[in-house]
Amino acid sequence: MRSTVLLRHSGLAGFLSALALAVYWFLGDLALLALAVGLPVLVLVAVWSWPWPGSKAASDQVIDRLEAALHDRSEGPRQTGCFVVQFDDPSRICDRHGRTLQSEVLAACIGRIRGAMRPGDRLFPLEDGSLVVVLAPSQRLDLEGMVRIAGRMQLVVQQPMVVGDISVQLSCCIGFCHARQINAETGRALLEAAQIAADEAMRHRPGAIRAYTDDLALIRATRDRLRSGFAEAIDAGQIRAHFQPQVSTDSGEVSGMEALARWHHPDRGVLAPGDFLPALEGTDLMELLGREMLNQSLSALAEWNRAGLAVPAVSVNLSPQDLRDPQLPDRLAWALDAHGLPPGRLTIEVLESVVAGVDDDIIRRNLDRIALMGCGVDLDDFGTGNASITSIRQFSLQRLKIDRSFVRGVDYIRDQQKLVTAILALAEQLGLESLAEGVETQAEHAMLAQLGCGHVQGYVISKPLPPEEVASWLRQHRERLPRALRIEMRAR
Repeated sequence: MRSTVLLRHSGLAGFLSALALAVYWFLGDLALLALAVGLPVLVLVAVWSWPWPGSKAASDQVIDRLEAALHDRSEGPRQTGCFVVQFDDPSRICDRHGRTLQSEVLAACIGRIRGAMRPGDRLFPLEDGSLVVVLAPSQRLDLEGMVRIAGRMQLVVQQPMVVGDISVQLSCCIGFCHARQINAETGRALLEAAQIAADEAMRHRPGAIRAYTDDLALIRATRDRLRSGFAEAIDAGQIRAHFQPQVSTDSGEVSGMEALARWHHPDRGVLAPGDFLPALEGTDLMELLGREMLNQSLSALAEWNRAGLAVPAVSVNLSPQDLRDPQLPDRLAWALDAHGLPPGRLTIEVLESVVAGVDDDIIRRNLDRIALMGCGVDLDDFGTGNASITSIRQFSLQRLKIDRSFVRGVDYIRDQQKLVTAILALAEQLGLESLAEGVETQAEHAMLAQLGCGHVQGYVISKPLPPEEVASWLRQHRERLPRALRIEMRAR
């Protein structure tokens, strides 16, 4: 036991006694009381986390247990399985209330899961904060039964709990694998398969449950290859900004360009963001992508200026990691200055899901500073992220971007017209501009203009263009503009 090893360390008892005496002598009764309360917590953390001689890493313990379960033939052929439980965002508890409360909450969750387990099942906390449950071998274990077990564990975790005087509620994602789903009958293979399923569940958070399949393993391998090659792809110039025009519904003039990343992969062709962003999410590579897109976008805008082309602004999407960087406003100011551009020529796009999920002031302060600089701030994919009106009002926004899901069929679906009308009314009341993205037909374009949407963007205007094709498109657009027909549509 780790505690036994700890108590055997020479001089520890003497050190603790001396420490207590010194605290009492120099700081008094209250400090001694604080030490008495806090020291056991520190000792438990040390006992749990320190790599004592002879101890195994938690993952090795899991593998050993899985190996034993896989090859247990004491009562005839039986099956086992492995679950990986990942909490959606336990760091929020730490940000709000500190690490001590976070530890208490996670300990309570472990106790709850243990209570939901069957006799013989084992639970192991891993080094990354996730939990692994190894099922005791059973003759009647099937996938349906594993789904029920996962649901039961998730249910007990997500029940609200009170720790001290604070009410807390966690959610978790669970991935699992049945022993018969793997080819190599080893503990390591079973654990890795359950982790692959858990990673997939986390991509569909909150509260997702996923079972391992061979397809998930293939997807994981593809993502790993993309992730490992991304930095080299940037150095090789394979990650390029393409630009999709945005136009005013009043004048038809170009009101901006949105920068969209494209990976010109040597083997797989041109990859859209949906093909490679999942491989980068949650890693430092997202910040690398953001910086590259910002630099390419401002370089293109400066080049268009020199060519006498009228592009009022360029929009750049930034990840949550970028937005949490305290140096972000300064980096933007330096980049604009380096390219000789005023702040008003740059717009930062923020996903609605980011605004809806903000629990601290870092992103809010950054966006406030960016807006004070004079840059625009767009709320992207509006209507998909469950942001409240209160959360929207807390941010320095310039424009709402209406998601494609509300635009599709707006010219003939009455419910779509009502939803878009409501969004436009909200934007007007909040003093925000509006832009509809994903506009694909002339009829949608015309209806959005009639409903009062200020700007549109989509394939009906143009596909995303590489920077070298933008100049030609702008000249053609200006030539077409006087001859463009105004299509009047009556709302049905």
